[in-house]
Amino acid sequence: MVASTGLSLDPSADEPLYKQIFEQVVARIRSNAFPAGYRLTPTRDLARELSTHRNTVVRAYVDLEHAGFVTSVVGRGTFVAAQRGGAVPKPAEAGGAMPWSSLVSRAAVAEPLGRFARLAARPSDRAAVNLTRMQPSADLLPHELLRRCMDHVLRTKGADTLSYASADGLPRLRGLIAEDLARQGVPATAEDIIVTTGSQQALDLIARALVNPGDPFLVDPTTYIGALNLLTLAGARVQPVATDDEGPDLAALDRHARSGAKGLYLMPNAHNPTTATISPERRAQLVAWSRQHGVPIIEDDYGADLNLDGEPSPPPMRALDGDVIYLGTFSKRLIPALRVGFIVCPKALRPTLVAIKHAMDLGTSVLLQYALAEFLERGYLRAHLNRTLPEYRARRDALERGLAAHLPRGLTWKSPPRGVVLWLPLTDRYQPEEVFEEARRRGVLVSPSTLQAIDGRSERGLRLTFCAEPADRLLLGARRLGEALRAAAEPQRMEPTARETARLEAV
Repeated sequence: MVASTGLSLDPSADEPLYKQIFEQVVARIRSNAFPAGYRLTPTRDLARELSTHRNTVVRAYVDLEHAGFVTSVVGRGTFVAAQRGGAVPKPAEAGGAMPWSSLVSRAAVAEPLGRFARLAARPSDRAAVNLTRMQPSADLLPHELLRRCMDHVLRTKGADTLSYASADGLPRLRGLIAEDLARQGVPATAEDIIVTTGSQQALDLIARALVNPGDPFLVDPTTYIGALNLLTLAGARVQPVATDDEGPDLAALDRHARSGAKGLYLMPNAHNPTTATISPERRAQLVAWSRQHGVPIIEDDYGADLNLDGEPSPPPMRALDGDVIYLGTFSKRLIPALRVGFIVCPKALRPTLVAIKHAMDLGTSVLLQYALAEFLERGYLRAHLNRTLPEYRARRDALERGLAAHLPRGLTWKSPPRGVVLWLPLTDRYQPEEVFEEARRRGVLVSPSTLQAIDGRSERGLRLTFCAEPADRLLLGARRLGEALRAAAEPQRMEPTARETARLEAV
């Protein structure tokens, strides 16, 4: 059907109906067919014209508002917001509001960032069982061991810990990281390592160093939302690569290589969110592909050391090729608040990354680097992992017991051998965001696949973390999730964004 606005829907297309509406409205806004101030057709009327459910239109309008393309005013309607590059905004009158909607960059209102804002936890969720947090619960944080290290550093190093750091990181810490990497089978020297403010900054540095606006960048169809956001902010055209049970499909990669891709981002171990592991054979093939086509591999090993069943991970890709860019962090296996990560990078790329990092933050906290170096040197990391890994394993097992007892028939999953994430695939009976909202209403937080997906064609499912809650809470969360799934599969289920639906219905 075609609406009076020229919008139309193709039910046979792979793209969800709400996203078809979203993309067509955005195209008309950018072409100025829908100029700033234009009033969109009310949701009820547009749904009738397109012969679709009103909730589909509401969902599209909510996404448009989160992305900054429209604003909604109760009692008046939904209007196209002023866009950057359009008419020059009038100066604000004395005491008036700054026209921020027309000033912010296009990257700042990109769809992945709006998606994250839409699905973020709210203050009212604090009492819910949290199966979204990828950080240890407070009882598993080694605060006393860190305090000892911090006290020792301040007592023995004094004012040296309170200055700016060198851009590439404290030499002592870089040397200790290299020793720890050697234990894991990652060949590196202190000169290969750049200390970063978490692995998130490491990803940001790489995106800034490699991407020009419009450059293709390859990722798994469902992947880490933080990587999607940073690549989007850098101006990359993020492109999904089909995968199979062993990893990225080589034939699909060959097709993408001809597009001039600037990088391939992978999580070979404990993939977030699907928990998949790339096979040793596919790793070698990917390295050969990278060499042949000149497309660098970014190996994100955020879950290093988190082997729950005692089985070591396959050899790292960095061990197969010194041009693989390897990322690591201490957030998941130690303390999130340390915000210390690192890059093991090719020698030719190192000066570029160091220069960009210096421009960004003048160096990662010296005090935290000294404290972490002391922590590693005393052997506290191994002791800490000896304490936490059995607890993570027990929590994973508790979550799986709960799921086995409470999930509807037909839903199955693979037990994750490493990391802190369980991936629950969903059948066609369920829409991930509808399950997300139904679960939230019942007091359990989950991450729907739409949060980590590049487009609507990626695998549908839920990411469930088990590191932030004790076993009894995980069992409770599994029961509530089972109830939510049954409710979401019912024909008369509620609209997933009920609060926003009510607001738009009043517009």
